Amino acid sequence: METDVGDDLLEWSRTSGPLLIGIVVSLLLFLFAVQLLGTSTESAAGSLERLFRRYVAGGGSALGVSWIATYVLTNGSVVAALSVSLFKAGIVTAQQLFLMIAGSRLGAAAIVLLIGGLDYFQKRRYSIGEATELGVLTFLLTHTVYLPATILGYLLLPSLQTLLEGVTGRFELATHPLAVFEPITQAIVDATGVGLGLAVAILVLFTSLTLFDWVLERVDTEWLRKHFFSRFQHKWTSLGLGILITGLTTSVAFSLGVIVPLYNREYVKRREIVPYVLGANIGTLFDTVVIAVLLDTPEGATITLSLLAIGTVITVGILWAFSPYFRSIETIHRQLTNDHRYLAAFFLSLVVVPTVIVFLPVVL
Repeated sequence: METDVGDDLLEWSRTSGPLLIGIVVSLLLFLFAVQLLGTSTESAAGSLERLFRRYVAGGGSALGVSWIATYVLTNGSVVAALSVSLFKAGIVTAQQLFLMIAGSRLGAAAIVLLIGGLDYFQKRRYSIGEATELGVLTFLLTHTVYLPATILGYLLLPSLQTLLEGVTGRFELATHPLAVFEPITQAIVDATGVGLGLAVAILVLFTSLTLFDWVLERVDTEWLRKHFFSRFQHKWTSLGLGILITGLTTSVAFSLGVIVPLYNREYVKRREIVPYVLGANIGTLFDTVVIAVLLDTPEGATITLSLLAIGTVITVGILWAFSPYFRSIETIHRQLTNDHRYLAAFFLSLVVVPTVIVFLPVVL
């Protein structure tokens, strides 16, 4: 018996050691990238401000730019982090920051479509339409929450900022953990220039989040599926799990990616997974709040919390009236996935709408 326990401990140390190292490295890279992002944007404030004034005509363009950028990077957290950094440097206004964070949410479901497509190419047990069902569903759920949240939040932003200032004022850190990286980041920006420094910051931030996703992929997801995903039957529990898992891992790619195979193989019903996805859409903003706190911008944290608060209120309202909401989503989803023409038009609209939002104010 003692030998078995010793073998189990040895096996655990062998498997957990690399995971712990990966987590520590990804965390250090994340903190370093946030500081480098702040240093680069502050150094490039003048040129970036002129660039934004020339090509980003108001809040609408800011929304479209972040929406499209999230498609390109397949990572809304990177876009949101860059937006907060630009705000701290005085390059974007409070309204533009709100819309840029909202845009990072509207485009974030692209990663779920990508995971579904990869799952299709690995298994080929079903059509591409079936493999991307969860991605389409995630887009529908995200947009039903964050489109109205964007409009309401933009209109109510001054009132929300006043209301939440007391909360974010408590987020101020006594010591700043990023200060240790400041001499290094400043030296990098001085040596490479602000443009390359900004590019390196985005690359390192993207790498840190990708590394964390890679580490999470090595976690025993069977344990998660057994102890967590079996509880999807209750809508409030499913919502809470979506918030908890996404908030703790700061990774929609993980929290939603881990259930794509389950959904594609019909282990989880669509009605059960909807509250979980809605919860993940709330939890995914937590890391943006953390970044705003690390960058010492309480107003940035307030703006992020404003979107988070309205999104949460809308989500809770949806769950109170869940049956009619689900029937509507189910009808739209079935039409999109059963008719390739509707599906193609839907995918096209996801590109055309943010593109028009970007360029229409510039043309006018």
